[in-house]
Amino acid sequence: MANKRETHCNNQVDTFAEALATARQMQQNWLTYGVNFVNFYVEDVDGDWLETWGHDEILGNSQLDTIKEFLVSNDSVAVKVRQYLGERSLFDFAVNLEESWRISETNNRLSAVKNLLAGEGHSIDTDDIRLLDLADSLVVKLAEIL
Repeated sequence: MANKRETHCNNQVDTFAEALATARQMQQNWLTYGVNFVNFYVEDVDGDWLETWGHDEILGNSQLDTIKEFLVSNDSVAVKVRQYLGERSLFDFAVNLEESWRISETNNRLSAVKNLLAGEGHSIDTDDIRLLDLADSLVVKLAEIL
């Protein structure tokens, strides 16, 4: 039993020593090459990876596609949403709506949809029956199609 513990500790020490050596090498490269040290650790550092970060998640998302199709449809709820949003980006709204749909609790999901409809930086006016009804209708409709 004691032999197994020693082996386990030795493995942990070896793993830690390797990680420490790698960190020291990275630090030395940083001191030697400045910010260009990143070329040793990042493949295609000059590419457009930062600009396209997350695009594959957006482009291959069937749930988002369904939401986008719904929002541009002639459905009465979709028409009301577009009218309510006005000049705001329908695509951005669809992306945020898909993210809020991942919330498991129905009340929290409804709250998130209300916040999305109200817009960034705006508080929800609980007297705005139009907003509350629209958010409720939208959640019900999305529950049907998703």
